[in-house]
Amino acid sequence: MSTHINAANKGDIAERVLLPGDPLRARYIAEKFLDSPVLYSDIRNMYGYTGKYKGVPVSVQGTGMGMPSMGIYSWELMTEYGCTNLIRIGTAGSFHEDIKLKDLVIAMTASTDSNYIHAFDVPGNFAPCGSWELMKKAWEAARSLNIDFRSGNVVTCDVFYETNKDWWQKWARMDVMAVEMETAALYMNAAFNRVEALAMVTITDHFTTGQKCTAEERLYASDEMIRLALETAVK
Repeated sequence: MSTHINAANKGDIAERVLLPGDPLRARYIAEKFLDSPVLYSDIRNMYGYTGKYKGVPVSVQGTGMGMPSMGIYSWELMTEYGCTNLIRIGTAGSFHEDIKLKDLVIAMTASTDSNYIHAFDVPGNFAPCGSWELMKKAWEAARSLNIDFRSGNVVTCDVFYETNKDWWQKWARMDVMAVEMETAALYMNAAFNRVEALAMVTITDHFTTGQKCTAEERLYASDEMIRLALETAVK
């Protein structure tokens, strides 16, 4: 098995996996939302837990920040541990005034400025998109939980600290909703390996207003998002 996750056995990780970037958020989810969670990996302090939600085995695995890190963890989950339903739960920055702090966005598609696609030797551009099956389940779960969300295009960027302060405006002009750093890699890996993947993000930064969530709010993100992801995973 891989040296990055290094679970003892393939069966230690459930087919359904939630993927927060922050390993402390993985621990928070496991302890608050899962029954009888077991820590299967703490390699590099990137915690992974498996427990049950409503009687269904679910794992939660920290992935770190950026496409390379998400690419490594999601690839190993898909190819070495047989995970078939992967849901990213993270944070993002809004490009539009009507998408506010703590709003929930589900990434239907993920544009990117990264060259990650070169790994797959595609002779042209590729449009990474989420799983329609998981999207339908998320919509059904959101209705039953009375949770609102927006859905559309996000952009996955390689750089957090851009030197051009207005860089985001051209993405906003193309109706891209928000920026984050992992989804495109997850969607590309899922497409190549024929598994289901979806990304949900809570808005913690706002490019038009300059508002930002606190460090603690970023850590715990949104309990609504976590519950929606769990309900989607077990449907």
